[in-house]
Amino acid sequence: MSQIKNFASLVKFSHTIFALPFAFIGYFLAVQAQGSFDWQKLALVVLCMFFARNAAMSFNRWADHRFDAANPRTAQREIPQGIISKKNALVFCIANAALFVAATAFLNTLCLALSPVALAVILGYSLTKRFTALCHFILGLGLALSPIGAYIAVAGEFAVLPLLFSAVLLLWTAGFDILYALPDEKFDRDNRLYSIPSIMGRKNALTLSIIIHSTCCAIALYIGAYEVSSIFYRIGTTLFIACVAYQHSIVDEHNISRINLTFTTVNGVASITYAAFCIAALFL
Repeated sequence: MSQIKNFASLVKFSHTIFALPFAFIGYFLAVQAQGSFDWQKLALVVLCMFFARNAAMSFNRWADHRFDAANPRTAQREIPQGIISKKNALVFCIANAALFVAATAFLNTLCLALSPVALAVILGYSLTKRFTALCHFILGLGLALSPIGAYIAVAGEFAVLPLLFSAVLLLWTAGFDILYALPDEKFDRDNRLYSIPSIMGRKNALTLSIIIHSTCCAIALYIGAYEVSSIFYRIGTTLFIACVAYQHSIVDEHNISRINLTFTTVNGVASITYAAFCIAALFL
């Protein structure tokens, strides 16, 4: 039981709260289009999210163990502390990647065919900080596969609307990941790691995060104006934008002490609230 807790801590599965609600949006968009609800497919979508998250985070911890050990903020993580060995973390990653591919095979051939692409993105993200400050957008892209992937799981084809929700998720994630990288600005620069804060500095990084989040919110508003015309969607979008604005109001150039609050609590509320009202808008 303790080992299960250790691996759950390693992969920070609670952070699935950012992408999983968007996967539900994609799933129910397809249900509305197809006119049929399937519990088995919903369960498989959740399993895909579970396995993909486990694979991505365990690979990230394995790949970054040397940097985690050197960074005071991350030195207490499981691999630097010897709670989980590097070998076991990698085995866990490989097992979950294989289970992810297997789960997609029970959905449809398109999901199975795209599964290696999804793995390349979500695993490859962990290496991008070594050579590009665009790593925040790669992370966003990895999470953004959730709504379109869930849609394809049901419909077996691409569509524009879930791609728009994917764009919202990509930009929202990139924007708050820039904020999350602020405390590591000096460490990243000293260790030749790339991030927006380490390249642009704190003030410019905050400005760019605001611009990215403004674009994200503009796309969400576009969806409400032209794709999902419902009072429920408008309420959800308003609350989502309020959460985005709030996190920028409590983080500034001279005070980043509340970063963890914005990263977990505020963004978790934003994701769940937005998804709940989006889904309600589709059926009510």
